Amino acid sequence: MDLKRTQLLLLFFAFLCAGGRKLNGDSIPRCIPIERNALLGFKEGLKDPSNRLSSWVGDDCCTWEGVACDNHTSHVVKLDLRNPHQLSYFDYLPNKWCLGGELRPSLLGLKHLNYLDLSMNDFGGISIPEFMGSFRQLKYLNLSWAYMSGLIPHQLGNLSSLQYLDLSYNYYYDDNFEVPPGFLIIDNAIWISRLSSLRYLNMSYVKFREGAHWLQALNMLPSVVEVHLRHCGINTTSLSLPHVNFTSLSVLDISRNSINSTIPGWLFNISSLEYLDLRGNFINSTIPGWLFNISSLEYLDLSYNFFRGIIPPAIKNLASLKSLDLSGNQFLEGKIPVELGELCKLQYLGLSDINISKSLHELDKVFTGCIKNSLETLYMWNTQLDGYLPDWLGDFRKLKYLDLSGNSISGLVLASLGRLAELVVLSLGQNFLEGVMSEEQFANFTKLKYLDLSQNQLILNLTSDWIPPFQLQMLDIGSCKLEPRFPAWLRMLKNITYLDMSSTGISNAIPDWFWRSFSQIFWLDIFSNGITGSVPDLTDFIHLYYFNLSSNHFEGPLPNFNSSILWVVDLSNNSFSGAIHLDISKSMSNLEYLSLSTNNLSGEIPLSLCHLRYGALDLSKNLLSGELPDCWNHSSFIIVMDFSSNSLSESIPPSICSLPFLESLHLSNNNLSGELPSSLKSCARLNTLDLGQNGFTGKIPTWIGESLLSLKILRLRSNKLVGNIPPNLSRLGALQILDLASNNLSGTIPSSFGNFTAMKVSGEMNGTILKNYTRYNEKMQVTIKGIYIEYAILLPLVIVMDLSNNNLSGMIPEELTNLFGLVSLNLSGNHLTGEITEKIGAFQQLESLDLSRNNLFGGIPSSMIGLTFLSYLNLSYNHLSGRVPIGNQLQTFIDPSIYVGNPDLCGFPLSQKCKDDKTNQGLNAVGGDEQNDNTMDEEGSEMKWLYMSMELGFVVGFWIVFGPLLFNRKWREAYFQHIDQVFNVVYMALATIFTKFKVHNITT
Repeated sequence: MDLKRTQLLLLFFAFLCAGGRKLNGDSIPRCIPIERNALLGFKEGLKDPSNRLSSWVGDDCCTWEGVACDNHTSHVVKLDLRNPHQLSYFDYLPNKWCLGGELRPSLLGLKHLNYLDLSMNDFGGISIPEFMGSFRQLKYLNLSWAYMSGLIPHQLGNLSSLQYLDLSYNYYYDDNFEVPPGFLIIDNAIWISRLSSLRYLNMSYVKFREGAHWLQALNMLPSVVEVHLRHCGINTTSLSLPHVNFTSLSVLDISRNSINSTIPGWLFNISSLEYLDLRGNFINSTIPGWLFNISSLEYLDLSYNFFRGIIPPAIKNLASLKSLDLSGNQFLEGKIPVELGELCKLQYLGLSDINISKSLHELDKVFTGCIKNSLETLYMWNTQLDGYLPDWLGDFRKLKYLDLSGNSISGLVLASLGRLAELVVLSLGQNFLEGVMSEEQFANFTKLKYLDLSQNQLILNLTSDWIPPFQLQMLDIGSCKLEPRFPAWLRMLKNITYLDMSSTGISNAIPDWFWRSFSQIFWLDIFSNGITGSVPDLTDFIHLYYFNLSSNHFEGPLPNFNSSILWVVDLSNNSFSGAIHLDISKSMSNLEYLSLSTNNLSGEIPLSLCHLRYGALDLSKNLLSGELPDCWNHSSFIIVMDFSSNSLSESIPPSICSLPFLESLHLSNNNLSGELPSSLKSCARLNTLDLGQNGFTGKIPTWIGESLLSLKILRLRSNKLVGNIPPNLSRLGALQILDLASNNLSGTIPSSFGNFTAMKVSGEMNGTILKNYTRYNEKMQVTIKGIYIEYAILLPLVIVMDLSNNNLSGMIPEELTNLFGLVSLNLSGNHLTGEITEKIGAFQQLESLDLSRNNLFGGIPSSMIGLTFLSYLNLSYNHLSGRVPIGNQLQTFIDPSIYVGNPDLCGFPLSQKCKDDKTNQGLNAVGGDEQNDNTMDEEGSEMKWLYMSMELGFVVGFWIVFGPLLFNRKWREAYFQHIDQVFNVVYMALATIFTKFKVHNITT
């Protein structure tokens, strides 16, 4: 007995000593050497640019960052290497804290691992290794946002203990964005069915191949509670299942796929369903009635599908519903059931992008039920609502988010809105609100964080010493009217990160306190004011993302930037001067749009601009000189390069066409010289090539028609080009603007020019010049109707051929009349001969025609009277003869200078009469032979008798109607009263029609 007591005491002291060691800092449990070596081997394969794993030294791996051991066995059971720093939403690639490299199989030494998290890192598009399926004790696996790609190994189906699996948001671009993104892919999802313990599954952005059997796999997971399959490329789903096994399902997200059936009926058998997200599919049906019998539903999102019919009144049965989004569907106009107001627990309601076409007042029956006591969020933007803001909006005392933007709401902003003291977001932008808003209307908005009053006709009457009751983060008052002084009350809003004060009428300088107090700003837009002064260095603005100071009166040097997420910089249309900073692109690695256009910048283009990677670069309309940099092989994703209207010299550098995505190149109005370099033929994606108004010499190369097959605009005007026009330019099937004017080109106009495919049809208003999205608005200066016109928004409609002011000879090819879509044709200032073809009437879209200063002869074809869109015509200084045709559109051309220099032309509007012609007006014939003259004399005689009869009839009719009125006062009074009534009726009808037409134009 004493021996046993002794043993127990020894064990007790041993326990105390162990506890003492723990208290003294000795690590309990201790790391097992085999597992430490496994971790070190795994670390060797990783890239760790920020040295996050610096603690992985020494013997005790249980103390290492991200490693956790079991307290009893000392085995490593948890490895959490999730990136602790949030990825920037605006970074195309993860930040510097990301781990990368490879996943080495040495990790298999951790036999007892049950938790593995490698999320929010950057593994450069590698595949998930097959050995991941060997961790039989793993319960938690998170590889989301890890930049992996490729086929998901079926071996993951061996993880029978797994309860949590997240492989979401894995897509990978290479460093140059030169290949499509890589995704994780599932070819057959049956392996998922073997994860019998799974409760949480997130595979959003994993691509399911056709026939992946995703639904059958999920249906074999009896314990699964939450499933997220957002944006997985799923296009079909079974509408029914023989037996529904996953009855524990509470959350189902299959949004943003391509499902084009009705809502599947098997959902009705999941009585535990609380969250259903079908947003952004192609479901084209009515909403089935059984959906409203799933009484457990708390979240329902059916937005942005093709639901039609009505919103069923049975929606009131979803008594537990807290969030409902029906936005972006095709419900019958105005059919918002009043039963919606009976959802007494509803907190979120989305009805945006639905053609409600009602006055807000007409919805009062919907919004007077118990819903007004619960609703916190109401989104009804872009619903074609009109009328005034109703008083009942002020009854939603719990409302935190109210968005009525993009409608046709008019009138004043009512004081009743001021009762919404809980508002965090108020968005009334893009309406027709008007009147004055004073300080009193904002008095109760103490919780407001976001305020949008933009694109209205509001006047903000806010004194300079006003103290706002809120601390906004976002303020958008673009197009509202402020006083000319920069608003001093902004100084009180120290938390603003988004500020839009464009077109507000400010006309003085920005005070220094603004630049000091708002260095945290993320979005700054003060476009189109009259702001003066200079801009200081913005190196402290490290969060700056969008910066637009365009169309003001800023002067002085350009500011410096120091923001790694900078996306847009627009300083155009100001008076900035001096040189562009040599290191301007140092912190602009993600810049999409840089515009310094229309300033007074001088000096050379800095080489650092070659390191910009994305979007559009616009330095046009400055005083830049020197040569174009030859370093563009450092860039990768530049789409637009506009250096036009400067004083650049020498030749085009070869490296420009090392830009694989270049679509638009503007180098016009410079001093460039030499022959057109053959390196340009590598710019195979070019849609616009504008080299006009330079000093280029030599011939137009034939490789343009062989290599630049995407060209829509080719402008080489005002150079020194010689030789014949290559016939193979007609291979440019997309070409809609061809401008070769003012060169020394010779030879004939190729007959193949009648084959330009895009010129045979009318331009499209919704068409685009650039294929890739960029903020840059493609623009082009075109000579139409005798003047230079710069087109931008309407450019896709412009179809032009201008070969004027060259030395072209021969006849005008009849094949040109195949170009039915031409808007302007200018062949003036050449040596063209022959007659104008009678087929010229085929140019049904032609608005401008200039054939002046040639050697054309013969008559003007009578078919020209069929050019009903023609508004500019110049046939001067040729050898045309005969009568000028009159009729339709030609009858409006009364300026004789149109035909000057053709001495043998006669008839209206010329002063020279045709042979034996007694009148120059009202005739529609060409020629002057004797038979025609006699016929016209006979017709003239008949016309005289007709006019005399009309005059006699007018006199008799006048006295029959008005004679009695002169002698009978009662008749006279009654008559003019009736005339007044008719006038009032007609006037009111026309005024109503005009108002509706105006509103319709504005809203569309």
